[in-house]
Amino acid sequence: MRGSVEHSWGWGHCAPSPLLLLTLLLFAAPFGLLGEKTRQLLEFDSTNVSDTAAKPPGTPYPPYSLADFSWNNITDSLDPATLSATFQGHPMNDPTRTFANGSLAFRVQAFSRSSRPAQPPRLLHTADTCQLEVALVGASPRGNRSLFGLEVATLGQGPDCPSMQEQHSIDDEYAPAVFQLDRLLWGSLPSGFAQWRPVAYSQKPGGRESALPCQASPLHPALAYPLPQSPIVRAFFGSQNNFCAFNLTFGASTGPGYWDQHYLSWSMLLGVGFPPVDGLSPLVLGIMAVALGAPGLMLLVGGLVLLLYHKKYSEYQSIN
Repeated sequence: MRGSVEHSWGWGHCAPSPLLLLTLLLFAAPFGLLGEKTRQLLEFDSTNVSDTAAKPPGTPYPPYSLADFSWNNITDSLDPATLSATFQGHPMNDPTRTFANGSLAFRVQAFSRSSRPAQPPRLLHTADTCQLEVALVGASPRGNRSLFGLEVATLGQGPDCPSMQEQHSIDDEYAPAVFQLDRLLWGSLPSGFAQWRPVAYSQKPGGRESALPCQASPLHPALAYPLPQSPIVRAFFGSQNNFCAFNLTFGASTGPGYWDQHYLSWSMLLGVGFPPVDGLSPLVLGIMAVALGAPGLMLLVGGLVLLLYHKKYSEYQSIN
């Protein structure tokens, strides 16, 4: 399976990226490579939480360990035409039948050129990037207003964790009402990156009315996590590595939520080198041109009117 994926997707461009390996092997590939307590789907009861910035965002339920999930055969979902594959699974032991009609899915997609997906948040991608989309569909929440999250672990660079940055913009054409981009960078001249809009969606297709806030906790070293028993990880990074972890939580106690349609999706972009930089969209550039050009046009018209008025007045000759 690994051979066919590497051949079809051309992982030669993406292989050096720590986040790519995280996504494919530790995050997207749900094999419990970091041990059963590391890869987890989190759930919180936010019924009695009024502070949307509260951490944790509610009373935690026992988490779902991805090591205890049963997953589909990846070869069944491998699509060479779209350079994508989907891991879909559910808990092997589900006495309450929470996932009787539901699943957790990780869709990984590579790209052959620069463009944007059709669905929000429409992250700009290039040929050296890959996208990970996480979707929780049809699972029964354990509370009336459950919030979900993910525990994410990644390789650190030496003793340090990757740096987390926030970028703000006035442009929200591609992700309405979202003016921020979160980013992880490995090194000052980044050898790898991950970036995402802090937004998830409770409906498909996603839109402004179904947007959920996405909160990321600070990165912290996870020295107690054992090295994944993966020959690919060892081949790229050796046998001595430090891991860092952080949590992502989706939604708030008020507004739309997973409880609306039992649907939740979120996506991130990852790759090697410097991340793609969003320029201002044509719509925003047009608005700025009008906003900045209108005063100048008014001054020009006003100057012409004064000039013509002065000329007309100077040509008038009184009769005495």
